[in-house]
Amino acid sequence: MVKAETHSDTGAEHRGRGTGAAWRRWATAGAALMLLSACGGGGGDGGSVGGGAAGCSTVEVKRYLSNYFNTDYFWYRLSPAPSPEGASSVAQHFDALLSKGDATFPADRWSGFESTESFNRFFGDGKTLGYGVSVAGLEVAGFPARPLYVRSVDPLSPAAGAGLVRGDQVLALNGRSAADLIAANDLGALSATAAGQTLTIQWRTAAGAERSATLSSVIYDLSPVRGSRVVITPGGRRLGYLEVRNMVSQTATPLDATFASFRASGVQDIVLDLRYNGGGLVSMAGTIASYIAGNAAAGRTFTTLLYNDKRQAQNQSFLFANPTPAAAANVPRVYVLMGRRTCSASEQIVNGLQGVGVQVVTIGETTCGKPVGFVPTSDSCGTTYSVVNFESVNALNQGRYFNGLAASCAVTESFTQDQGGLGDPLMSAASTMADGGRCPVGLSARQEKPSEQRFWQGGAEPGDRQGMLGR
Repeated sequence: MVKAETHSDTGAEHRGRGTGAAWRRWATAGAALMLLSACGGGGGDGGSVGGGAAGCSTVEVKRYLSNYFNTDYFWYRLSPAPSPEGASSVAQHFDALLSKGDATFPADRWSGFESTESFNRFFGDGKTLGYGVSVAGLEVAGFPARPLYVRSVDPLSPAAGAGLVRGDQVLALNGRSAADLIAANDLGALSATAAGQTLTIQWRTAAGAERSATLSSVIYDLSPVRGSRVVITPGGRRLGYLEVRNMVSQTATPLDATFASFRASGVQDIVLDLRYNGGGLVSMAGTIASYIAGNAAAGRTFTTLLYNDKRQAQNQSFLFANPTPAAAANVPRVYVLMGRRTCSASEQIVNGLQGVGVQVVTIGETTCGKPVGFVPTSDSCGTTYSVVNFESVNALNQGRYFNGLAASCAVTESFTQDQGGLGDPLMSAASTMADGGRCPVGLSARQEKPSEQRFWQGGAEPGDRQGMLGR
């Protein structure tokens, strides 16, 4: 982590599913759908092109993108600025506009796009389309002989209805063996582009039983706050555990209820599980941090978003709120469970709390390294672009952790253990340390740099999103 210098001309952010076509294939030229305020932006002042393209032909959309990158892209000075008049497709032109980096900033591996319908569904309605099963693909990339485990199942999804649970071993998807899928770096079968598509999955349970089911993709509600519970450590300390999976507006209600329950139960420490949280709204990240820090941090800076030198008027700070007395944790420290999928606005929570002196004990693996974000904009032709518009710094002006935030207690995850239970190595480490012990020996995790995370960057694990939306 470094202090950001006075900002003059550069910045970066989200490719959602990564730099590969697996994410881009969502971008469609459907009916014109304007991205309104519910979706986090679209520009709107004189120099912005947030109002959309002049028309929906390929060359008109490419001209729109060239203009937008020149005015709103954080790294516009580093953009190669290719001509929009060539024979390239919109996707090829978009790729050609991305910064290749310099001595200060890495190449832009985050900016991307998807259909406006999909974007609005997720960030507006709090819903998603798919099957609802996530696997541990990053951990087995390049090792086809290793087992492919289910790491998470969305509670309201078809996968949950079929009985899939964390720790099940995937044997095949649509007739292709797990070994073949890993060798081909192809988990695209887990994605759906429309409701009613099917996925046949074969798996082995923890008890050794082999099962098979054909899932039909549907649109279902997100479950942004999961698994909240009070855990009693061996030393008798009361820990309030919760997993925050998504940071959308629908997170607010269950979050408030969870922290009020913790306060009523007399929890002494908070364990915040962000290991699968790819980010979301900056305002929601600030809300989560405010519940943890409590009244002492109210009114202080959680984060400041810094735009390029053409957009300095958009620079803004988000402050810690004053949570209701019934819900404020008011704890001196928080244990954050994290890993390579912890990204963007979820990293911002750690950085923001550290900026006001809250002790953050990070357990797990190095995070993805994305201290930048975007204000998504629509071309009015059915596609929403999430282009890096700003960088984020905390109250101490610290940011630019492009190599990720390293875990203070490095622990390797076990996908065969209940997430958040005391058998979970990350939760076990938090329990040990809350009781006054040290980071457990023998649980060390590899601290990977983001550049090594090829599966993540290529969008090979469907269902995950990386985002830091400036609202």
